[in-house]
Amino acid sequence: MRHVVLFSHVSLDGFTEGPDGGLDWITVDDEGWDAVIALQETADAALFGRVNYEGFEGYWPTAAENPSATPHEVAHARWLEQADRVVFSKTLETVNWKGTRIVRDDLAGAIASMKQQPGKDMLLFGGANIAQTLMKLGLIDEFHLMVNPVILGGGKPLFQGLTERIPLKLVNAKTFGSGVVALHYQLDRS
Repeated sequence: MRHVVLFSHVSLDGFTEGPDGGLDWITVDDEGWDAVIALQETADAALFGRVNYEGFEGYWPTAAENPSATPHEVAHARWLEQADRVVFSKTLETVNWKGTRIVRDDLAGAIASMKQQPGKDMLLFGGANIAQTLMKLGLIDEFHLMVNPVILGGGKPLFQGLTERIPLKLVNAKTFGSGVVALHYQLDRS
């Protein structure tokens, strides 16, 4: 069965965005990109909430043709282009990224159906809102968190509004030269 795998950058105090919505605190270097490229090799679908999707749609469809794109960016852009892309939104009317589909209703049913289909895992590119919704529904199977060496003191928290414990087991932890710590957790179903 396929897994839903959350990938998200977070600050040490658990925020995915700064107080002003900024992302300038995120450290992305070769080690971080290598981790993303390795992770995407285990998946064939990209899942988004509306906000993250709109950001991805504005950059990634043409990123591989950008002369200043790094080899990592080109690899990621090409993977995204081939991936099954799904955006979960009740408000988004249309998408401009050819091949992307919108799921508006029955999020749990849609994900349960996708998990039963043949294929590799599905990467959820975390926006906090969709990640929180899927966590509350018990639909995230793995967490790949890039903990950045910064305390933001405010912003959009990744783990807000959860009312039940989610037991996890650590699969791997790796510290990068930048101080980012990559944490990989799976649900502990025991």
